[in-house]
Parts: sequence; C-alpha cells; structure tokens
Amino acid sequence: MKDPYETLGVARSATDKEIKEAFKTLARKFHPDLHPADKEAESRFKEISGAHDLLKDKEKRRRFDAGEIDASGAQRPQERFYREYADGPAYASHAARDGFASNEDLEEFLAQAFGGGGRRPRGAFRAPGQDVSAVLPVAFLDAANGATRTIMLTEGKALQVKIPEGAEDRQMLRLKGQGMPGFGGGPAGDAYVELHVEPHPFFRRKDDNIHVELPVTLKEALLGARVQVPTLKGPVAMTIPKGSNTGTTLRLRSKGIRNRKTGERGHLLITLKVVLPEAEEPELAAFLEAWQPKNMQDPRKEILS
Repeated sequence: MKDPYETLGVARSATDKEIKEAFKTLARKFHPDLHPADKEAESRFKEISGAHDLLKDKEKRRRFDAGEIDASGAQRPQERFYREYADGPAYASHAARDGFASNEDLEEFLAQAFGGGGRRPRGAFRAPGQDVSAVLPVAFLDAANGATRTIMLTEGKALQVKIPEGAEDRQMLRLKGQGMPGFGGGPAGDAYVELHVEPHPFFRRKDDNIHVELPVTLKEALLGARVQVPTLKGPVAMTIPKGSNTGTTLRLRSKGIRNRKTGERGHLLITLKVVLPEAEEPELAAFLEAWQPKNMQDPRKEILS
C-alpha cells in the first residue's frame, strides 16, 4: 500500500485537523456515489479511506511512524515470517520456528518425546498450520448491504471474502482453512480478516439506524414538498411537512441496517437543514422587509437568558 501521508497529500508533521480536512476534501472528490462505474475513483477512495483510518488513530500513526506496522496496519515482522514460510515446503517452518536445524531433527525429537524410539517415517506427526491475519478496508455501503471482495495476502494468495450484510467496523471474519499449510498432512490454519468500514460523505450509522442531514430550500420547508431522499438502496421519495425547520427529524421506517440477530431493519433518520438561496432574490427580500409577523418570536431567547 502507498504511504498514507502521500495518499492524503499531507506532511508527516500534519496535525489531526489537517489530516481530517485533507480526507474530507479528497472523499468528496473521489466518492464512488459521485462517480458511478468509475473503478479508478472507487480504488482511489479506498486508498484515501485506508490512509485516513490509519493516521486518525494516534497509536497506529505512532507505530507506523516507528516502522512497527505497514500502511495496511499489519505487523512488519509477521509479514517477513509469512513470506519466508511461503517460500519453503509445507512443513519447513515448523522445524525452524521451534529451533530445530531440519524437519528430520524435529521428527526425531517428537518420536522420542511421544514414544517409539528412533526416527519415524516422514508424515508420522501432524500439526496444524499457523493462522494468518489481514485488514480489509470496506466501503460504507458494501458493509451495510453486503458484498464479496478479494483480498491479497502477503505471499500473493488471493482470498474471496464475503462481507455480511450489516457488517460493523472492526468486525473479525474467520476463513477456515485459508491460513498456512499444516505439517505432516495436518490441517491448514485459518485466515482472520478484520473489516475496517470507511466513512461515508453523508450517511452516519448509530446501532442499526442510519442518520443523514438533508438540505431543503426555504420554500420546501415553509410550504411542504415531495423530495428525493438518499437511502442505502438508492433514492426514494419523501414528503416534507409544511412549516418544517432546520433540525426537524423525519423517519423512514425499515430503511436502516438489518440486525444480524433479529433480521429486522433499523430506520433512516433524516434531519432537515434549511438552505437559503445562493443568488440574490429581490422579490423575497422586498417581501420580508414589508412583512409584519403575526406571532413575534425571539429565536435566541434561551441562549441569552
């Protein structure tokens, strides 16, 4: 993986705020939702999210700067061992790992330790292979809806990883028998894949509910309107009630995350944000200057009292 500082375009001395701002700028530019079917943009967004995920974590950033982990968050010594192991026979590293000069020496020791005296034929002893671990960055919508992704282990082995619907950040998946080969015909180890769910530009997850802030015009808020709202499965139509205000929260039932235990979905909670016109509106300004509200109110009463 690329250097996370280079990916975000920040210096190694960058502050947490500078890293966060750089990520927001790049995420808005390359998010897949803004570039449908653009694989290059999707790949770039994953790199950006992975870099931000590492650098926003103070401990991970410290360990990366110290050379203890690589850009994916994996331990560097483990990666070297993995490659060395993959270069030899299926059983070779077990002898070396346990301090024996050769596999034959290991077999002789096992024979003496467990009875039978003398050497035993190769394959008389079996041992399971070592487990391996990896980190898989996952797009927010892939975690919410479920997906299948390919991950490359350090020695070049490709694994198909099925991301379950509703997967959570830091969730660990176990791929049985996908680790290192066993010794003497023993079973292979397992692969453990930790999911790192990338942030979304406008969706936020809380438990099984999804929160989103929806900009609406002054006219839509005042008079009510039928508008399109983004959901995990695509846009849907929703009615904005008359007299809505910034902070008004509406709910779309069962449009959130499916609970893995109950099978029921959470809700989509939409918080409205009234946005004034960007360009000048002389007629609106003239109306407001002449308007005399029937019910005078002080919106700052609570914070100034």
